[in-house]
Amino acid sequence: MTAQQTQLEYLPPDLKRELLPKHVAVIMDGNGRWAKRQGLPRIMGHKRGVDALKDLLRCCKDWGIEALTAYAFSTENWGRPQEEVDFLMTLFQRVLRQELREMVEENVQIRFVGNLSSLPRALQAEISRSVEETKNNRSIRFTVATNYGGRQEIVQACRAIAVEVQQGLLQPDEIDEATFERHLYTTGISDPDLLIRTSGEMRISNFLLWQIAYSEIYITDTLWPDFDRSEFHRALCDYQQRERRFGKV
Repeated sequence: MTAQQTQLEYLPPDLKRELLPKHVAVIMDGNGRWAKRQGLPRIMGHKRGVDALKDLLRCCKDWGIEALTAYAFSTENWGRPQEEVDFLMTLFQRVLRQELREMVEENVQIRFVGNLSSLPRALQAEISRSVEETKNNRSIRFTVATNYGGRQEIVQACRAIAVEVQQGLLQPDEIDEATFERHLYTTGISDPDLLIRTSGEMRISNFLLWQIAYSEIYITDTLWPDFDRSEFHRALCDYQQRERRFGKV
């Protein structure tokens, strides 16, 4: 059975394959609130959130969605309690180590975007290993935004372009959108067609500010650990009812 036949087999019958988003991005919000409602420590919400992300990644692969980008840790998240930050760094490292073999077997290509140099060295090593070992995989492109901030990304792109101008490698009138995009963390990755935010918050929280200019946005009150395939199905049904005009008539 080919990959396309497998996707058609798994895809719910009320979803049209030709109208699926190629790239889905998610702001995974609500882990802490989920844990509080369950009478559990916040870290248990983060653990449950990892399971929800794994299931969504597999669902995207099964249904033929080409790319998934997840907002895992923002530049602002360093302001959380140190115990929680330390736990998250350790969790990221452990998940990468434990799940890498499966991602290789599932033909998942993983990529990280953000200021990775500020992460713990042990986590940086796991990131480098996972990126290297999956770089030739093609079933789905999985991007993890870690120590990521949209404003930070734009500022660093401007700095890189300014250096090229200063060195005489680029003229100011040669700078266009394509030039700018080449200097973003996400260079080579298509813009998201659909941005999903869980927990009902009506904001984008400094996520992919350049890239989501024409993304469709879907907000659900569901907390991230409870975001399952049925919730994703609902989001895709909503997306397929929209008419994307990209600023045109």
